[in-house]
Amino acid sequence: MRTLYLDAFAGISGDMSLGALADLGVPLEVYRDVATCLGLSEVEISASRTERKGIGATKIGVRVQERSVVRTYASIRTIIEKSSLPDKVKEDSLRIFALIAEAESRIHSRNIDQVHFHELGSADTMVDVAGTVAGLHHLGIEEVLCSPLPMGTGMIKTHHGVLPVPAPAVVEILKDVPVYSSGIPTELVTPTGAAIAKALASDFCLLPPMRIQGVGYGAGDRDLDIPNLLRAYLGEREAPARGRSREHSLVISANIDDMNPEIYPYVLEKLFEAGADDVWLHPIQMKKSRPAVTLNVLASPEREEEIKEVVFAETKTLGVRISPVDKEFLDREIVAVETPYGKLRVKLAWQEGKPVNIAPEYEDCRKAAARCGVPLKDIYAAAEEAARAMLSED
Repeated sequence: MRTLYLDAFAGISGDMSLGALADLGVPLEVYRDVATCLGLSEVEISASRTERKGIGATKIGVRVQERSVVRTYASIRTIIEKSSLPDKVKEDSLRIFALIAEAESRIHSRNIDQVHFHELGSADTMVDVAGTVAGLHHLGIEEVLCSPLPMGTGMIKTHHGVLPVPAPAVVEILKDVPVYSSGIPTELVTPTGAAIAKALASDFCLLPPMRIQGVGYGAGDRDLDIPNLLRAYLGEREAPARGRSREHSLVISANIDDMNPEIYPYVLEKLFEAGADDVWLHPIQMKKSRPAVTLNVLASPEREEEIKEVVFAETKTLGVRISPVDKEFLDREIVAVETPYGKLRVKLAWQEGKPVNIAPEYEDCRKAAARCGVPLKDIYAAAEEAARAMLSED
């Protein structure tokens, strides 16, 4: 899959996005055509080479003669819808502006169509948004991923006066997006950059396995202590082998040295009820040579809060560690097979259309062993034999 990964270590803005894509090979004419399609004859677009902390980058300049036009979301939507842009570019551009409009509407308690975009409604912002989408279309990007976004600190001057950084619109747009404080006293993520990332990125994650074919750097305006750049990796995602799936997960762990071991089975039960994919205990030795246990929980990011609530409520730990991981697993299905001891469920794991693992369900086998007075290992063997016979018939 042709993938663009946005490494926003210094933030993201509209012109940084244009610059990174231009650095990857998007011709300036693509951006100029966007302005023409939108009817923005007053816009002049240029590109120049520059450096940020010794790293070469592309700086896109969008010069606008009009300065007094204040557009509403409704007027911007009309301009894009009536333009001659490709349908996909229109669709994604409208999604980006919708995010900005919804954020401004919530902040200022106004009807969304009456939201005035001031700085965000200028012609250069429309070029930033539609130009970024057109650049992705030009490069044939099938998937956009983005790193977690750094938040600056301090205050910034806007049409509404002096506002805190990150700007209220940025905070609204980036709800449910992973962010962190950079400690840098300036705006790093603009509302336009936030909306571009939120609308176009299918995931906010660490750099995934991919074969990098190109790297582009888009320069920001300010001189920071770090390179003020948006880095974009262009490449092909490493697809999992056939018969496997891959997804992002978390490992939440805690070291515990002062809890009655009889409590652990109950804790594990509660964690599975809270949505854990797996839970395991690991014996360790802590300070003062105390024997202890590491409690590890594998869970999806959506279950993080529920898992932490159980860990803090049911154990004596005072803190947890949270590590992002990629989980890769075989395709599987559960089938019922007939055995001399009754019908038993068996889990089959597949790869490339072939069964590679057969695992009888423990609870079914345990109940059959108790009911029939037969050793559990014999029940397991019978279930596996029945499953292999069923597969051979297929």
